[in-house]
Amino acid sequence: MGRHLAALAALPLLAFGGGAHAAPSDPIGDLLMNALTGTVPGSADYRLRATLYHAGAKGVGGLDSLGCKVVAMRTAAIDRNLIPRRTILFIKETVGLSMPDGGTHDGYWYASDVGGAIKGQRIDLFTGAGAGSMKPMRPLNLSQLTVTKAGQFKGCPPN
Repeated sequence: MGRHLAALAALPLLAFGGGAHAAPSDPIGDLLMNALTGTVPGSADYRLRATLYHAGAKGVGGLDSLGCKVVAMRTAAIDRNLIPRRTILFIKETVGLSMPDGGTHDGYWYASDVGGAIKGQRIDLFTGAGAGSMKPMRPLNLSQLTVTKAGQFKGCPPN
């Protein structure tokens, strides 16, 4: 493990032709390292238990708690005491999953909904229309997802 970390640490030096030692406050190197490791500067990781919800289930409407249309594989319901609404979330375990449009998921979700049962270290992910929309999420270990705050959004999440 230590050799792998040392090799990753050397990448910014190799990519930019730097000297023998990286400066601890090298912004270009930090950006490259964050891109390689999938981390977001200044963010906190949460280990959250996830549940799934879909259109057609009891109590699920077409709008989130902001009054915006829920978006398949993008809308997340959160506990506002843990994660504020309008937070962009990165869930690394969802990267590469199939999207309803045939594309692959980039891992980004939008905290725009809340739910009565979503308290504390929990997150509820909207998968789309009908129970069959949950199929791409079934291989995941929903008991512990890595969730990172990746920014904020205004208005409604993009479709």
